[in-house]
Amino acid sequence: MTRIMVVDDDADIRELIRVYLAGEGLTVVQASNGQEALSLMESVPADLVVLDVMMPLMDGWELCRELRSHYPELPLLMVTAKSESVHKVKGFQLGTDDYLVKPFDPVELVMRVKALLKRYRIHSSQVILIGGVTIDRTTYEVRYQDQRFTLPLKEFELLYKFASHAGQIFTRTQLIEQIWGMDYEGDERTVDVHIKRLRERFEHYQEGFQITTIRGLGYRLEVKV
Repeated sequence: MTRIMVVDDDADIRELIRVYLAGEGLTVVQASNGQEALSLMESVPADLVVLDVMMPLMDGWELCRELRSHYPELPLLMVTAKSESVHKVKGFQLGTDDYLVKPFDPVELVMRVKALLKRYRIHSSQVILIGGVTIDRTTYEVRYQDQRFTLPLKEFELLYKFASHAGQIFTRTQLIEQIWGMDYEGDERTVDVHIKRLRERFEHYQEGFQITTIRGLGYRLEVKV
């Protein structure tokens, strides 16, 4: 059964979220601060974490950083009263996957949780079909209709990262760390160059998906319907 951890120092908000998530058949565990959440993760691992920012002992910023460090593939949804763009940027830089501002619609929160779970299940697969293009990590091959071709390794990894987390915003820093590695000493503009090449390669497939620039934040892959 899918387990969601809700981390918030407000017991009423935790209970509100629990009721709505439980109504969708999801199991919910609760923590009132970051330290308690990290301790719980060791004994009761969660499949996704919903976390507040302003909490005692360990706030959501630090918790997000710790969770992303120890559980790199764990979906994170930040729920906070801080709506300024600078706080959203900070959240994404620390590794959150999505951001919801209080006061929030519980139904919207449920939909975002389900979307994140689906996105990460896709990521766990080795073959992704998106916009009519098949991206096969077992062979590092890309297929479209009867065409088969291979990409340079970093371009493939970048495309696979975007496709396996369609709709998620990635900053340049995140992409450098996750694709090129923490000890990469080159320019962040390397990301821009590789994305430009991917756009050129797939310009004829843009009816299916496109890599979009999100000003002030980074990039994301959008699937067209």
